[in-house]
Amino acid sequence: MKPKPFVSKQKKDVVKQISDFAKEYPILGLVDMENLPARQLQRMRDSLKGKVVIFMTKGRLMRVAFTKLGQDVPGASDLKEKIRGMPALIFTKENPFKLYKMLQKSKSPAPAKAGSIAPKDVIVPAGKTPFAPGPVIGELGQLGIKTAIEDGKIAIKEDKLLVPAGEAINAKQAEILTRLGIEPMEVGLNIISVLEAGTLFDRKVLDIDEEAYVNNLKSMHSEAFNLAIKVGYLSKDTIKTLLSKAYREGTALADSQDIITDENIKRLVQKANAQASSLHNKTTT
Repeated sequence: MKPKPFVSKQKKDVVKQISDFAKEYPILGLVDMENLPARQLQRMRDSLKGKVVIFMTKGRLMRVAFTKLGQDVPGASDLKEKIRGMPALIFTKENPFKLYKMLQKSKSPAPAKAGSIAPKDVIVPAGKTPFAPGPVIGELGQLGIKTAIEDGKIAIKEDKLLVPAGEAINAKQAEILTRLGIEPMEVGLNIISVLEAGTLFDRKVLDIDEEAYVNNLKSMHSEAFNLAIKVGYLSKDTIKTLLSKAYREGTALADSQDIITDENIKRLVQKANAQASSLHNKTTT
């Protein structure tokens, strides 16, 4: 009989701690801490204290914990395939979208290194640089950056998309960006996936443009309201507008057909007087 592999008490304690946290907190997140300096991590811990628990351990122990959690926490076992980079776990009671926003706000800019993946479009803006005319003009030109000389300094003539989002930054691009003082990277906890009540939310789902989202809601509300008014759909939101519309249309109909009402009697009398005066003038001429 093959003996069972020895598992240290420390490893068992780590797996148990992950399990205990997952049962205490309704939200379990998997993040990547690749290239995150220790000082920055400590600042993030301090800023998120009381809201988020950050737990670091080896990916292998995470997989063991996720397998065991699959029995009590729906969806936990699916996280095993998403572990990458330098993984860490976060536990919180905040909803996944608020968590993502908090972690994004806690990030800070950092210079690019060769091989770094651009988190968003890296653009070199137009304007003056601190460089005097020299070999750097050729270096910028090699990257497709158009330049000119202004007041004895090199100036970039127009904005240049240097690296599209998701592409790797090469050594020359990283060097130029650093010399220009452009820090395109973001240092912080990068969310890979967040688990809530059996549902996994990936980064792309959580990354919502709030302004665009609110504008879309406003636009949809306006379109729905206009449609409701057009078809005469009664609701607490449309009743006042529909009553005003009905009043205006009823009044216009009564006026055009000379139907006497309390509201238009004065106007009809004035109209009749005007017509009578016009007729009298015609018969006396």
